[in-house]
Amino acid sequence: MPADTLSHHALSADELRLLAELREIPPAKSTVPFPTLTFGQRIADKLTTAVGSWHFIVGQTLLLVLWIAVNAVGWLGGWDPYPFILLNLVLSFQAAYTAPIIMMSQNRLAEIDRRNAENDYKINVKAELEIELLHNKLDLLREQEVVELIRLVTSLEQRIAALQESARQAKPA
Repeated sequence: MPADTLSHHALSADELRLLAELREIPPAKSTVPFPTLTFGQRIADKLTTAVGSWHFIVGQTLLLVLWIAVNAVGWLGGWDPYPFILLNLVLSFQAAYTAPIIMMSQNRLAEIDRRNAENDYKINVKAELEIELLHNKLDLLREQEVVELIRLVTSLEQRIAALQESARQAKPA
């Protein structure tokens, strides 16, 4: 079979090099391990989980309603009378500190997602290249079978021709 028969199916040198690199990654490492979290990262995750919950929203709503009610009615001396400037200051501090902590947690999770996506991409490329190689092998086997079948048919045609010739010669004239 000519060498160029499968050339249009063959993987390029870059694809073969990439496949060799990807084959070195054992299947057990198909998931990116979670890094050990620092104290700050653990706190950021816990705060993000707490602030992003209905318990927090309901609790904060109740606290704000209580704060406004106590100060609007003047109970306990009304330490923050209308327009509730102290309440605005407290909420501003809460937002000023909570937002960056939430962003730290989200950035860390986004980095984990990026690594997982990169790993998934590598696995997909490896699978694609492996499948291409399997297709190449199947095509080669199929072509070898066709060549063998053609050889057998030619051999049978020659035997049939020889038998027909011997039958003609054996026939009395």
